[in-house]
Amino acid sequence: MKICLHVRSIGYQWRDDGVTSRIRPTLQPQRSRQRPRGVACAIADDITPEERERIEEEKLRVSDEDIYGISREEWVKLDKPARYLGNEFGSIHKPWDQAQVRFALTYPEIYEVGASNLGHIILYGLLNQEEGLLCDRSYFPAADMTALLAKHDKKLFGVESRRPLNDFDVLGFSLSYELGGTNILEMLHLSGIPISWKERQEPKGVPFDPEKNGSPPLIFAGGPTATSNPEPFAEFFDFVALGDGEELLVDIGTCLKMCKKDKLDREDTLFRLATEVKGVYVPQFYDAPPGFGGSVYPIKEGVPSRVQRRVCAPDPFQQIGLVPFVDTVHNRLTVEIRRGCTRGCRFCQPGMLTRPARDVDPDRVVDAVEHGMRATGYNEFSLLSLSCSDYLSLPSVGIQIKNRLKNENVSLSLPSQRVDRFDDDIANIISNSGKRSGLTFAPEAGTQRMRDVINKGLTNEELLRGVKTAWDKGWRQVKLYFMIGLPGETDDDVMGIYETIKWLQQECRSGKWHLAVNVTISNFSPKPHTPFQWHSVSTSEFLRKQTMLRTAFKSLHQVKANFTPVRISAMEDFISRGDRRISAVIKRAWELGATNDGWWLSEDSNYAIWSQAIKDVGMEWKYRQVDNGEWDIMENLGDGRYRGQGGGGKGRVDRGAMADARLDAPLPWDHIDTGISKWWLKTDLQKALEAATVPDCSHSGLCSECGVCGDDFGDNVVFEPPEVPEFTGKMKPDSSRVQRLHFRFSKKGDALFVGHLDMMKTWDRACRRAALPISQDESPYAVRQRIYTALPLPLGATAENEVLEIWLTRKEHPESVMEKLKQQLPMGIEISGVKEMEARKLNGGIGDKMSQLLDSVEYYVFVKDEDGDQTTCKTALQSSIPVFLSKDTMTIKRRHKKKKKDVETDVRSGVCTLELAEDAKSHAVCASLPKRAGSCVIRFTCTCVNGNPSVAPEFLVAALSNISQRELSVCHIHRSMITFSDPVPPKPDMMYLRSIVRQEGHIAASKVFSKSS
Repeated sequence: MKICLHVRSIGYQWRDDGVTSRIRPTLQPQRSRQRPRGVACAIADDITPEERERIEEEKLRVSDEDIYGISREEWVKLDKPARYLGNEFGSIHKPWDQAQVRFALTYPEIYEVGASNLGHIILYGLLNQEEGLLCDRSYFPAADMTALLAKHDKKLFGVESRRPLNDFDVLGFSLSYELGGTNILEMLHLSGIPISWKERQEPKGVPFDPEKNGSPPLIFAGGPTATSNPEPFAEFFDFVALGDGEELLVDIGTCLKMCKKDKLDREDTLFRLATEVKGVYVPQFYDAPPGFGGSVYPIKEGVPSRVQRRVCAPDPFQQIGLVPFVDTVHNRLTVEIRRGCTRGCRFCQPGMLTRPARDVDPDRVVDAVEHGMRATGYNEFSLLSLSCSDYLSLPSVGIQIKNRLKNENVSLSLPSQRVDRFDDDIANIISNSGKRSGLTFAPEAGTQRMRDVINKGLTNEELLRGVKTAWDKGWRQVKLYFMIGLPGETDDDVMGIYETIKWLQQECRSGKWHLAVNVTISNFSPKPHTPFQWHSVSTSEFLRKQTMLRTAFKSLHQVKANFTPVRISAMEDFISRGDRRISAVIKRAWELGATNDGWWLSEDSNYAIWSQAIKDVGMEWKYRQVDNGEWDIMENLGDGRYRGQGGGGKGRVDRGAMADARLDAPLPWDHIDTGISKWWLKTDLQKALEAATVPDCSHSGLCSECGVCGDDFGDNVVFEPPEVPEFTGKMKPDSSRVQRLHFRFSKKGDALFVGHLDMMKTWDRACRRAALPISQDESPYAVRQRIYTALPLPLGATAENEVLEIWLTRKEHPESVMEKLKQQLPMGIEISGVKEMEARKLNGGIGDKMSQLLDSVEYYVFVKDEDGDQTTCKTALQSSIPVFLSKDTMTIKRRHKKKKKDVETDVRSGVCTLELAEDAKSHAVCASLPKRAGSCVIRFTCTCVNGNPSVAPEFLVAALSNISQRELSVCHIHRSMITFSDPVPPKPDMMYLRSIVRQEGHIAASKVFSKSS
């Protein structure tokens, strides 16, 4: 008999020490795992498989009344429900039954973060392109969605298929942050999936198949944190994907198709992945014996002793994908121009993990951006790289793109740039029609000596030249990044940050104005696979240095300083350089209620949770090493014997009489082959002690012998930069208003979950994709297209006969414009007609705005009684409507949002008609709307005042509730019609006419007198 684990809802309790503890429910065994996943455990065991399948499909069916078995009325109450719908522009819906292997990319952050992650977008598209593979998405749910799932005993689901995550074959988590592990455990818990690989094990010989045998999905992780050191998370994952995922995940999918065809069991499936797919690490086939520093060794014959990460060249056309409805963190098109960095900054883990450097062909970048902007409808794009300035073709590429798209109102943003390469060309491509992107530079250290220690490759002269260029080009504010706690740092180096900012402000001054600086001071956190991986700094030192800078910054004007919390840095260090024992800490912290975002919501409470977790699993000794500074690699600098060993008079740590044996000790991540040899890291650390810099090998041609380049990882790819074309000027908005079109449209289905502001962005992007010549306003700060709706529509409301107004810069056939626009609209938005309106009045002025012509609005309002009984509700409405109509005024008290107090509002004077919607017309309208059980429908018409309805449906129902003495509430709003009054005939401009008459009189008199003279 197999055991099915069924997870109940979540509860919370308060501990005596103030730590919130999430009660993990007891996993209750069910009788069989053979039933289809996702079916409620209440289903009887004796029904036929066909009946089970029918019940499952019924539960998963998406109807007009519910989504994923939850009523639309409850979905509307969520904050941004469009996060969970999976119907964005560019989303892919493949037939479930035709897929051999079903992936779900499960991002352990909220939708706004995950949907804008470039790797997430790329892998989602690539997996869905492969025959036999299906890829869905899921995101960390917000608190309201978590509560809603618990209320209905539902599991976390894939947004496209709307199926529980435990129905999938593979779940892939992106692990990009050390403290994100607790979010992964929470998502597994909400999916009803055991959190450790040991709990997911199955009997030998049972074929791995979640659909037929109820197997738990294979859980894997990818991303920079997983690639650098997967050991702190090894307990939770069946396998880890190391390195670039574009080719790796497709290979994994192909291998799994063969495994399922051969009916391999879970262990044999993982063994085939580990031995046949390069870049797959399976933690259960390795062990970390005591006394070896946490390092791991194979325990199953055939698996590699060291696992190589995968390397893949970026393709910018693969990065054109999803266009979310809601605002995301990076709400723009992102195109990668260079992958990898060979600058060799000694603190930088991404620079070590992504070698070699690979440029993208400049022509492909330009073509991809041009195609992507027109295919997605975005008005902003970003060129992405670890160091965009090291992409030597950037000036040429940027100006080519700006020249091609200068008339399409698009802007470019770049991530943090190298200040030494910021010049006039870069300034031209990131400025846009008066709107300037923010500028971010990262000097990292405040003195030249420290910048040489970390191999930053930046001089004071280059720093000043770059910032001065920005000042001369019109930027009045920059953002600077610095670090404290670097190896060998002195108090003079810390104060050098203050001196550098003061010096830049003195040099960048015009009259009484000087440069404004936003500075972020980060705490150095040593990372695996870097030359500084052996170093650490005590938290007390960080706090002391932060206090020094806080005091110094008080004397500077227009300097805003942000300091990274020290306790967060210490916890990141504790996890990032940890071994398998850290898994128990992460699990315990999750059990106590820790989440990733908790650090930013309440640092004190989350630190208390993690501290308690460390104590509970007996790892306090390890955290004290981090807290106290485990090892300062420059601790012997003052020792004469040490200094006498050479090393430029600084001493040696890598060899010699006083070489430190700790550099040769095994490390928990030694089995991960990143391509960089450990001896090279020691050699580069020695150069850091000597403050010796190493040139960038991809541009200088001087090899530093790090060990990456070769057959396994490839070589640096650097394109010869093309000639920089002439910059033809900034975009000048075309503000001509030649044609004015009104479209009638309806908003139904899942589109009702998109709010008004997000819907306006949707219209804007649809018009861009349709390549319509939209007129633009002339604002010097933010150019906007002239696209308007008659009235905003509340989130959750449906509508028909809504009005959209578009101004065009040239004459187009209205029907042709409508057809183009129809093809670019999401499901739920339908255009029913178009009409050309008056663009100019007889006197040459612009035609009346829609807000000036609004006359009345008709609503259908679904009303529920407090008891949920339709008969009671109908009786209350039948008694209250006549009373309401008989009165001249009817006031209610409502809360004023801006004034934040109760005010009285008259709702009677604006109501023209009001009745129960029971006639044939009403039945026809309501037939197309979601059903609301137990509700009655009223229809009313109200006037419009100052461009807005005079009565809101909620206020009208509140008045009826007061009359009937019943608690009536609105459960749905449908706006059925908007009417306009006739345009007002233009009045003659008497002053203008009089001036013409006077002018004509003067001209005539002048002619008469000139003749007589």
